[in-house]
Amino acid sequence: MGKVRLEKTLQDKVNANETIFVPYIMAGDGGLDRLEETTHFLQTCGATAIEVGIPFSDPVADGPIIQEAGIRALSHGTTLATVIDKLATFKDNRSIPIIIMTYLNPILSYGIDRFAADCEKAGVDGVIIPDIPMEEEEIVSGSLQEKSIAFIRLAAMTSPKERLVELAKRSEGFLYAVAVKGTTGERERHDNKVHAYLKLLKDNSSIPVLAGFGVSNAEQAQQLSKACDGIIVGSKIVQLLHEGKWNEIQHLIEGSIRPNVQKVR
Repeated sequence: MGKVRLEKTLQDKVNANETIFVPYIMAGDGGLDRLEETTHFLQTCGATAIEVGIPFSDPVADGPIIQEAGIRALSHGTTLATVIDKLATFKDNRSIPIIIMTYLNPILSYGIDRFAADCEKAGVDGVIIPDIPMEEEEIVSGSLQEKSIAFIRLAAMTSPKERLVELAKRSEGFLYAVAVKGTTGERERHDNKVHAYLKLLKDNSSIPVLAGFGVSNAEQAQQLSKACDGIIVGSKIVQLLHEGKWNEIQHLIEGSIRPNVQKVR
């Protein structure tokens, strides 16, 4: 389970030349009782895995839409502990990997070893921690490795080549390629250098590379996935869920994973 299941699920998509699609959702937005229903819906729409965000008071990587969703979730009393507890209640009723995205402070407050153990019990397959630098990651990496939970690293376009290569070698599950210079949120277009950046990561990674941040429609998803293995969509999914536009989410996912033009390799 855990890391092994996540990597196998993604690699099966790569081997089949299919686009990986990972939606991001904010746990507790609209109430934590919605989490199981939302997870099941995204699974039936064709999501490869689901990134479950934990609301936090100082989300440095998040743009306005996800920040607002986090505030709504916090108003419902959502915490890291309540999300893990909720995930545990339906771990046998989902068939795709679950990834938790949280900041370091909630993990430290929770207790690192306890966090890893409870994630394992809840069927969590991977963890993303955007505010822990590579030089400090040993704070959590050992505990996650012990429980076979993938520690997913983020790579930034502003990092030097040497650092990107090292991150590509270290990441587990997949390498999260941040495709914009800034926080999450919808963008009309991506930097024209993004394909070269993704190619560099692909050339140095033994696991799938997924592009995230700024992806808001199927056309962008298909363009980015030419140069990598798939995409992560957050703000658009969060906004559509908040507005109850489930059909649009289904169309976005189906349009993004539809066979596209030849990938750049």
